[in-house]
Amino acid sequence: MILPRTPQTHNAVADHYNELDPIYRALWGEHIHHGFWRTGRETPEQAVVALADLVRDQLAFKPGDHLIDIGCGYGATARRFAAEGATVTGFTLSAQQIAVAPPMAGVDLRCCDWLANLLSDGVCEGAYAIESSEHITDKACFFREARRVLKPGGRLVICAWLAAETPRRWHVRHLLEPICYEGRLPSMCTAREYTAMAADAGFTCLRYEDISAAVARTWSICLARFIRTMLIDPDSRRWVLAARNRLFALSVPRLILAYKTGAMRYGIFTLEAK
Repeated sequence: MILPRTPQTHNAVADHYNELDPIYRALWGEHIHHGFWRTGRETPEQAVVALADLVRDQLAFKPGDHLIDIGCGYGATARRFAAEGATVTGFTLSAQQIAVAPPMAGVDLRCCDWLANLLSDGVCEGAYAIESSEHITDKACFFREARRVLKPGGRLVICAWLAAETPRRWHVRHLLEPICYEGRLPSMCTAREYTAMAADAGFTCLRYEDISAAVARTWSICLARFIRTMLIDPDSRRWVLAARNRLFALSVPRLILAYKTGAMRYGIFTLEAK
């Protein structure tokens, strides 16, 4: 497990997303997760939807199923699943994300720490976390809570930023630790660590897939868009330079290099509650 040199709390995560909300939406849109280039010909807008659809396929939910979106962001994936007949309860630490999320029948978004979600036991048929487990301070508790709210046989699908199983020392010092600090990640785990915590919480791993190669171009696109914005928009440039969380800009080139060197991986887990 990779830990930042300065511990990151859920309050720091909330502040990160509240403050950087305008730049996230301007650069990437309502789906604030990686794109998935299945063919390589997708636009970025198609690629982010393709990742949500990959999660949908692994969840294999039916109309009428209750799903939990752990780290729902602006609720774009929740609304997509609700349009296919699910009811979705989403959780985010960011009040700003809730404030700008469009309302939709069948979608209930809550500003709440997942570790204190107050849901009843066995309340849902499926749950998913798209690039949010990284921001959770107690990852073992993240899995235990997911297992608690799922009915037996329910699925948990996780898309996660992961550290390589045996990263080099310079990978840790110059890439992974700074990415955790700049991105407000309390920790970054390996695929093996996630699988072990899931098993301890009462899950069977049905499938794990490393899709790093299919998502990595996300960050080169983000970097190009960010540089262009900084060059042509003086108001955005002044806002970014004054932001408390402006250091995240440094993580974008780090993320590109982390994928290229294999220091960081991106995986999708399909887990079943025992």
